[in-house]
Amino acid sequence: MSIQKINPRFAVLVLFMVAAAALRLASTFSTGWSPLEVLTPIGAMALFGGAHFGGNWKPFAFPLLTLFISDLVLSFTIHSNYRSGLLYQGWIWTYGAFALMAVAGKLIIKTVNIKNFLAGAIVITVIHWLVSDIGGCLVQNDSAGMLTVYLQRLVSAIPYEWKFLLGTLIFGGIMFGAFEWMGRRYPQLRLA
Repeated sequence: MSIQKINPRFAVLVLFMVAAAALRLASTFSTGWSPLEVLTPIGAMALFGGAHFGGNWKPFAFPLLTLFISDLVLSFTIHSNYRSGLLYQGWIWTYGAFALMAVAGKLIIKTVNIKNFLAGAIVITVIHWLVSDIGGCLVQNDSAGMLTVYLQRLVSAIPYEWKFLLGTLIFGGIMFGAFEWMGRRYPQLRLA
């Protein structure tokens, strides 16, 4: 494949996803208090990927592939004690939530503007909160008092979800803003 056949828009989108995955890994490997320990770009990856990758499979494939590769690295390094097989227990719920977040990005952010971005960030945070945490309860298979367990888990996750939302807003703002700026500066990055 010659360098002239590479779609510049696609290449830049992939680079943004790789940068987000690298930031996610950096957030996990950082020591001491740092902003990366508290905030990660994982939500922004799904929202950005869903909004910008065209086609039927790319909006899902690239965010999920990025999540999978970074999860593999984490699963075999600092989170190896949580590994159950290749990944951690309940990974299917996280990946399901991530796929739904990409769908939300595709449906909500048809036009990139602040209102759509904020709506998308809030929707994906709620998706992450409900799907990941309720899925985590189902993985534990606690049939006695299930509603109480769900509610306790959802309530205890609220501080984390605020951080998830903040990370999505910060990193998503950077990703969407930088890509929009680049698209204005380099017209070949815009959709045809």
